[in-house]
Amino acid sequence: MQDTDRRHKEARSAGERLIAGHVKEDPFAAAFKATRMPMIVTDPNQHDNPIIFCNAAFERMTGYSNDELIGRNCRLLQGPETDTRTVDLIHDSIARGQDISVDILNYRKDGSTFWNALFISPVRDEEGKIIYFFASQLDFTTVKSREAELASARHQAEEAVAKNTAELQSALLTKTLLVHEVDHRVKNNLLTMASIVKLQARFTKDEVKKQTLMSVLNRIEALSTVQRKLFTLDDIARFDVADFIRELVTDLVSAIGRDDIRLTLDLSPLLVPAVKATPISLIVNELVGDAVARGLSDGGGAIHVVVKRLNGHFMIRVEDTTTPVEPDAEAAEFGQLLLEASARQLAASIERKAEGSRRVVEVTLQVDEHQENEN
Repeated sequence: MQDTDRRHKEARSAGERLIAGHVKEDPFAAAFKATRMPMIVTDPNQHDNPIIFCNAAFERMTGYSNDELIGRNCRLLQGPETDTRTVDLIHDSIARGQDISVDILNYRKDGSTFWNALFISPVRDEEGKIIYFFASQLDFTTVKSREAELASARHQAEEAVAKNTAELQSALLTKTLLVHEVDHRVKNNLLTMASIVKLQARFTKDEVKKQTLMSVLNRIEALSTVQRKLFTLDDIARFDVADFIRELVTDLVSAIGRDDIRLTLDLSPLLVPAVKATPISLIVNELVGDAVARGLSDGGGAIHVVVKRLNGHFMIRVEDTTTPVEPDAEAAEFGQLLLEASARQLAASIERKAEGSRRVVEVTLQVDEHQENEN
């Protein structure tokens, strides 16, 4: 008890010496006492770094009187729920003589808690020795409570979102399974149709009929390519025209089996709504098929395919350079009708140019940019 009293007297004496070092008119000392911000000074050169001075705001915040605070270490404000890791950080910073700013749960004299925004800084003499520690505090319990309320509300919102997301994902999974089941059946039907046409062509002796069947087969395979492209992508609502054309044209030319056909592609990535996929596939198939029928399959030549975006439109251009031959009139007429029907379905325009052995066909289609981005 006597030892405690002695330390209390030493701490108070140190505080009085600190105040005595300032004249009454010292505005900084006056501000320290009068400010509404709780402040204390501790003396690290005394045992246990006791409080040697505190202002009235600190007394009001903690509920302790001046006599109860002087000579005590600030740990008297700690309690069962105080974070020990934060306490260790404070001890470590004081031992190192460094500034520290932390938020810590403290206890008042009556046992109630408050959140304390604590800032501690060493005060050094002219030789750099630490003679005091200055600490300011701020009770931000109200802010912390609001943060807790917001965190709770956010947690409830996140739970609601997670629940709704799970329900949507379940619905999407069901829809996806249904779509892929339909896709599977469509592909099987297209394969069945292709097999029937191939078998019929194999047994047909008439060359004209065989060519007609093969043109039908090409169109079925073009549709099969579209179907495969649509349902091997994560986003089945959009269709990459360039990617599709690359595969379709390459397969068409490769199927001819001629080394004297030179194929070049200039394809810019372009996504369009999936509903446009089928007519676009038929347009490309007819354009390339027409080039092949007019001489590429007989005398070789060059074919160049371009896909390009043009200010709200996109263009498919097929150029071929070959020694033309006279195609079958009925097949050419049917192909022309199919091409025009597909173009009308897309509200597309067709422009044809012929210069000697070079022929150019351009199909221009308007693309709703909003629809392209959203789908």
